[in-house]
Amino acid sequence: MQFQAEVHEALKPIAWLSGRWVTEAGRGSFPNLTDFSYNEELEFICIGQPMFNYMSTSMHPEKHIPMHQERGFLRIRPETNELAFIVSHNFGLASLEEGTVDADKKEIRLKTVNITRMSFTKPPHVKSFKREIRLIAPDTLEIVLFMETDHTPLSEHLKAIYKKRVD
Repeated sequence: MQFQAEVHEALKPIAWLSGRWVTEAGRGSFPNLTDFSYNEELEFICIGQPMFNYMSTSMHPEKHIPMHQERGFLRIRPETNELAFIVSHNFGLASLEEGTVDADKKEIRLKTVNITRMSFTKPPHVKSFKREIRLIAPDTLEIVLFMETDHTPLSEHLKAIYKKRVD
């Protein structure tokens, strides 16, 4: 069941994120991976609290099978531009990213402050993320994700352009 309350007053600096976003033009790369494409759907839903509930599902563009899922919460410290984003990944990792929003530019910058993982995740292990989210048009979002592992330095991993979905 989906519930979309009016955006909480504390979320006003990031209210532009509210809703569902869909891409068909995601691309991924990393020093030890073959470049790849993906489709993704994101949701930032407010249920009346000073945070967005977050969901992400990516699919293989040709095979239409799931590739990756994330769930989490994007919280703003009321009356500031400070953000915390806690994300649980379906491969056994949870990350806490913190950063800021530039409300005038409609741009969010986050970086890892803590990571935890299941004891049996496969190496190489993720050490950190850097995430940039920006509104580049009223209905267009760009997200760039950088990743560091214990084998590779911080490098661009994912980049996608999203269109706001209107149901």
